[in-house]
Amino acid sequence: MSTENTAASMQLNFTLNGQLLNIRVGPARRLLDILRLDQGLTGPKESCSIGRCGACTVQLDGAAVPACLLLAYQVQGKEVSTVEGLSSQPVFQRVADSLIEHGALQCGYCIPGIATSLTAALTQKPHASAAELEQAMCGNLCRCTGYSGLQQVINDLASPDQHI
Repeated sequence: MSTENTAASMQLNFTLNGQLLNIRVGPARRLLDILRLDQGLTGPKESCSIGRCGACTVQLDGAAVPACLLLAYQVQGKEVSTVEGLSSQPVFQRVADSLIEHGALQCGYCIPGIATSLTAALTQKPHASAAELEQAMCGNLCRCTGYSGLQQVINDLASPDQHI
């Protein structure tokens, strides 16, 4: 837990994976660093650091966002969910099951971000079409799978008989 006590620090209060978190941090500290370094959550990954790859994707008030671009002051009073916190949700479990069934995970580096993005999309719109799920995932890059397995996952999740 970060205990920065400089004049340039702020008291940050937000909900992380269902738990209220109160820490003292610099207002310009990245959320990704708070999650990984201070909270020990390894689901969001450091990769491009410019918000283009999706490896650090988290949910902020239910929307999928890159944690590398969020600063501490931007999450004040908000709800942040990482893949670790989403894992008990039925929608996430459906996404995870489909990723496994279609062999859409190889090295696993991008998968937490992809699963977080798909979970956000299906939570916001349970009957999302394949095109809508593709759009929701457009900020997530994968360098291992070739996307054929991920396309099968999207088609599976968009299938009307798969909706919860």
